[in-house]
Amino acid sequence: MLETPIHKLVPKMAVPTVVAMVVTAIYNMADTYFVSFLGTSAQAAVGVNLSIDQFIMMAGSMLAIGANSYIARLLGAKKNERADNTLSTAFFTAFAIGVAFAVFGLIYLRPMVEFLGASETAMEYSEQYARYVLYAAPFMATSFVLNQCLRSEGSAFYSMVGMGLGAVLNIGLDPIFIFTLDMGVAGASIATAISKLVGFVILIIPYARRRTVVRLSFRLIKFAKDIVKEVTLMGLPSFFRTGLSIVCLILLNRRAREFSDAVQAGISVVGRIMMIPSFAVLGFGQGFMPVAGYNWGAKRFDRVKQAFRFSQISSLVFAAVFCGTIIVFAEPIIRLFSKVDEEMLAVGKFCLITQCALMPANAWVIIVNMMHSAIGRPAGAIVLGISRQGICFIPMFYILPVLFGVFGLAATQAAADVFAALIAVPFAVNVLRYVNRTAKRELRPPEKGA
Repeated sequence: MLETPIHKLVPKMAVPTVVAMVVTAIYNMADTYFVSFLGTSAQAAVGVNLSIDQFIMMAGSMLAIGANSYIARLLGAKKNERADNTLSTAFFTAFAIGVAFAVFGLIYLRPMVEFLGASETAMEYSEQYARYVLYAAPFMATSFVLNQCLRSEGSAFYSMVGMGLGAVLNIGLDPIFIFTLDMGVAGASIATAISKLVGFVILIIPYARRRTVVRLSFRLIKFAKDIVKEVTLMGLPSFFRTGLSIVCLILLNRRAREFSDAVQAGISVVGRIMMIPSFAVLGFGQGFMPVAGYNWGAKRFDRVKQAFRFSQISSLVFAAVFCGTIIVFAEPIIRLFSKVDEEMLAVGKFCLITQCALMPANAWVIIVNMMHSAIGRPAGAIVLGISRQGICFIPMFYILPVLFGVFGLAATQAAADVFAALIAVPFAVNVLRYVNRTAKRELRPPEKGA
């Protein structure tokens, strides 16, 4: 963490995470692809239930990102016992929240999927898909914590194995449960639940065998003031970002169903496709975070700045190249999910092109956000976390569809990305100034006679 050149260290930490996140995004898309053979309404139902995954992610990722940030800084400062307390507290809290969400969701299943945007024609499919995913909620929430904390101590490769194998298993099980066992949408949900459980088992093995730097034990839970404060403050940006994503997804689904199942399916398919570049950049940012956090704790401010600069450039270049390729092949990509529905094709293609065109701006904002989280700057991280899906998206959601109808709705996310990038500019400048000021203060030689 302190000696390897930044241009080698950040990719070493990030690439396994990127691979795991991309595989996860692909399995999400695989669900959509296989279910597309069951019809447009079934496909719309899977898109609606993406909100359930994100509800679980909201709780798990808040604790995971907060714990990752604090643990990396604690390890850099050689405070390993406090890191043990932080992991154990975050893990068991995530499990309890997952159980509570599963119980609530199963009791109020139909009202929940209706609220999330399921139309009458997609209601039954939505209930089928939601039920088995809810059974897996405690393991999904805790997997986020295990995943992030493995990265915070430098075990990015094992983190990749845990996420990646679960996702690959899901892709393999989908056609078996959906078609061979003739379980339809419920089969896709069962395949997802099994893969999440397997991923959890893989991720917890190194902790159970005590092969990690940070230990996990029920006896190590400690709701100390510093742990609660740091995990909460540094996890809030992720909480708000995911929470607002859920709000926006619900708004989109509820508004899209007013047009048709085809419009709802087209926008939800693009949401799944855009997970690939978005998750890749998030994975890169999550590889960058422990590098910046560890070096910040060790007072290696020069390496913090190097890592920030390298990560900004890398994410921008990746997003531009990858999304540029998607734009070129936008129509055939959407046709994979729309065999005969021309309305879905038209809306989906337009939505995909506009979002891809602005993805580089979103990629840069993600890295700026991660920089604030890595060095313990919660205010900036929270503002950036809510800017894209809150400050910018919600006004666009109410303005563009009124002016341009269904295509205004399809362009809402792209328009929000433009304004979010403008908001991020002063935060990027200020965080670098803060690093420079801190470096001058902390590394100033002691005065004579002191």
